[in-house]
Amino acid sequence: MFDFARLKLTVWYVFILMCVSFLFSAAFYQVSTREIQLLINRIEYDESRGDAIIFKRPHLPPHILSLDELYEVKSRIAINLMIINIGILLVAGGASYFLAGKTLLPIKQMVDEQNQFISDASHELRTPIAVLRAEMEASLLEKKITSTQARTLILSNLEELTTLQELANRLLRLAQAPTSKTRSTDTVSIVEVLDKALKKVAILAKEKSITINSSHLGKTDKLIVKGDLAELTEVFVILLDNAIKYSPSKSQIALNTKKTKSKLQVIVTDQGIGISKADLPHIFKRFYRADKSRSQAEGHGLGLAIAHSIITGHAGSITAMSTNNKGATFIVELPLY
Repeated sequence: MFDFARLKLTVWYVFILMCVSFLFSAAFYQVSTREIQLLINRIEYDESRGDAIIFKRPHLPPHILSLDELYEVKSRIAINLMIINIGILLVAGGASYFLAGKTLLPIKQMVDEQNQFISDASHELRTPIAVLRAEMEASLLEKKITSTQARTLILSNLEELTTLQELANRLLRLAQAPTSKTRSTDTVSIVEVLDKALKKVAILAKEKSITINSSHLGKTDKLIVKGDLAELTEVFVILLDNAIKYSPSKSQIALNTKKTKSKLQVIVTDQGIGISKADLPHIFKRFYRADKSRSQAEGHGLGLAIAHSIITGHAGSITAMSTNNKGATFIVELPLY
């Protein structure tokens, strides 16, 4: 489809360029040969009167060409213009093909990403749907089902439905993030953002006896950024949730801030299983799951993609550094207000 569209667009480019070129050539030919045609007409008129030796006419300049030579000049002009147009056609064809490719490339990338997104989303949705169907079909095969079995089935179905709902919400969140036009641009204290995020993940950290070291955050009260409080909170909830998820019990997570002249860095460091060098360039892609040890954790591979989208929308950046089995460090950089 892309190749056909590229060829079609190339043809239209060449057609428009050649129309302009032919019109220009026709106009140039008419203007450049007008005086020659006047001389030809004059000579033919004189010859019709029997005055064929034009060099002897006192009213004509001594360097005037013969009638055959004038026709030859007109013919050469036409041939030269034809050759020029053929050259323009060849150059325009190559240039048009190249420009058509450049023009369609963003569209191709968008379509490829959309197809990949649909494929990945379908893959993620297939598992909970298959589990729901299998459990229900197995229950239907039972001649008799007790209330306990029914409750167990309903509970299991509810868990799968919760998974589906969470995935649907994250997909919607991710789809809306890049094109959100209602993002708040209020001034936000980074301490308030981090405090809200810490409260949301406190229960998760407690379940694994993980300590989040954030005692120094009180010193950063004056660090203000411009953006949406809820969205920025969501970013650090995602980062802290990942740090907890991939860290061993009774470990520590460090939450630090660093100020430069015009930017603020928030650094989340864990002591978890880390991320391999091969996976690092891809972790912010949708549905990307790193090596098997990380894939065993719950999730759909959308959290970091959402975080990246939000931070990018706030004119910031998010990067990661890690080594296998030596923890991971995520650095969020935002412009200071």
